[in-house]
Amino acid sequence: MGNIILFAILGAVFYYIFKSYSSYSTQYTKESFKNMTVTKESIGNSELGMFVALVAKVAKADGKVDALEAQLVGIMFDDIAAVFPEPEKTKSILKEIFEEQKDIPDNLEAVAQDLAHTIRKDRSKQQQFMGFLIQLAFADGEVSDSEDEVLQTIAAAFDFDPNAYHTIFDQFEKMMRNVQPKANIADAYKLLGVSDNDDISTIKKAYRKLVRQYHPDIIKSQGKSEAYMQEATEKTQEINQAYEMIKEAKK
Repeated sequence: MGNIILFAILGAVFYYIFKSYSSYSTQYTKESFKNMTVTKESIGNSELGMFVALVAKVAKADGKVDALEAQLVGIMFDDIAAVFPEPEKTKSILKEIFEEQKDIPDNLEAVAQDLAHTIRKDRSKQQQFMGFLIQLAFADGEVSDSEDEVLQTIAAAFDFDPNAYHTIFDQFEKMMRNVQPKANIADAYKLLGVSDNDDISTIKKAYRKLVRQYHPDIIKSQGKSEAYMQEATEKTQEINQAYEMIKEAKK
């Protein structure tokens, strides 16, 4: 049941994260980066590259990057890479930055200050980045003391309004408490379009196909209404719940 609740939370996380993405995605377009030469240095020095470095530090703050965080980060790589020239090369560089930065805790404040300096005149970006990081910390259902310390350090570097920080934090915490997962195995099989006679490999393929179909990614969300995002997220939540329930039943 614990894993079911976590995947229910993941569905809710998708909505808030990609709602944030939809707000700033129009600022980061292919047109914006069309003349960039894709190198590790150019990506690492870009706003989004520095943001990935901070994401790495939040994800690893409690000592490990768990499965839910890894899934969210993987989606983020796809979305960010899509606006750069040479997306596959960019995604590879973003992964490299993430892997390096998650194991270097000592430069947290320096990286946060570098990004803060770059976006110092854009309070909306600061709020959107900060919101994403808070949401990522909640991916496993709660924020540990070490994660909170990392978030507070980043917020201080951004000169982020403490009241705004706690508002975002409290709203997300409240949302987590209100998540109500389903618990009907028959409905789970029906939702994924599989039967209890199918092996886990077949079920996993069906699950991935549905996630690709319904997942509210950054590209799909641009220009869409909040109602669309809510519907897509609710469907993703149901799919994740169903798959996790079936996995538990197959053990």
